[in-house]
Amino acid sequence: MSTTKVLLLGGHGKIALHLTPLLLAKSWNITSVVRNPDHESEITALGTNRSGNIDVLVNSLDDVTSVDRATQILDKVNPDIVVWAAGAGGKGGPSRTKAVDEVAAKHYISAAVARPSVKKFLMISYIASRRGRPAWWTDEDAAAAENVNTKILPAYFAAKVEADEHLAAAAQKRNERDGNQNQSQRFQAINLRPGSLTDEPSDGRVRLGKTGARGDVSRESVARVAAALLSRDDTGGWYDLLDGEEGIEEAVARCVSEEWDGIQGEDLDRIYARDV
Repeated sequence: MSTTKVLLLGGHGKIALHLTPLLLAKSWNITSVVRNPDHESEITALGTNRSGNIDVLVNSLDDVTSVDRATQILDKVNPDIVVWAAGAGGKGGPSRTKAVDEVAAKHYISAAVARPSVKKFLMISYIASRRGRPAWWTDEDAAAAENVNTKILPAYFAAKVEADEHLAAAAQKRNERDGNQNQSQRFQAINLRPGSLTDEPSDGRVRLGKTGARGDVSRESVARVAAALLSRDDTGGWYDLLDGEEGIEEAVARCVSEEWDGIQGEDLDRIYARDV
């Protein structure tokens, strides 16, 4: 069997730094993309005593202004899996947020989905990135999400919800085109949507799937859930994530058995009709 190759975008982010050793421990090979060459040695050190290999690629997402730019990186790495753990992080104002979190993300999504060898794309988004109100939210959840999206992080919301919907639409079109009926053969568009992030150690217990819109989650837990979702061939869709009481593997298995997809409640006709 060939070794699984992962393209990890935003490789120096806090979640990515937790995720990298977890994927290397699976004997997967990672190409970690960073903007600052000073971070190369720190990331390379994550591969110490791991069964997988890690390479660092210095490339700025600010420069990904077309699908062709993203395709050039995919041509170089030839990954099986693409993970988007990147973000402008509030640096550079609304224009850079749009350039990275929306424009570059959508170009990478389009390039990855168009490439038959890429089987999975995992997007790290956030819990309130949606235009509709899911039936399981309380009034307090809806108010909290609206406050974040319209008053606290409006530029981030506008960028992330565009990227999230783009991924959902592109994956839907690919699977329709390929005629993939068997879940294990379908392109896996995994959208992991954590609540407020903390740097607390993970205790391995989470709430995954149907959650409220308020609450914290450890960055380490986000990475552990991402690794668990990527390890299976039957995951896909939107997964909201908070700290909780259920073991990570059990939570993932439950969501799969329930055929859970948190995109429920969104205008799917509009999303799937998007030009991707």
